[in-house]
Amino acid sequence: MTTQPEALRLADKMSNTGWSIGCAWDCHQASVELRRLHESNTELVKALEEMLDGEGKSFRELCEQARAAINKAERTTP
Repeated sequence: MTTQPEALRLADKMSNTGWSIGCAWDCHQASVELRRLHESNTELVKALEEMLDGEGKSFRELCEQARAAINKAERTTP
């Protein structure tokens, strides 16, 4: 049994599916975006957990880490 996150499972499935040429690029782009969103989600969860624990970092450092994760998550792709 796998514990792979659903976003990554779908990204892998989209990358490995034999789609037509017209759809292949869209599927590739969707799989890239799913991976980016999964990475952003992981960073946001880490920042939240560290804010709740609050050990070893100043409040300012925790806020800066959280802001950086939010900025990365909100990044749009052309």
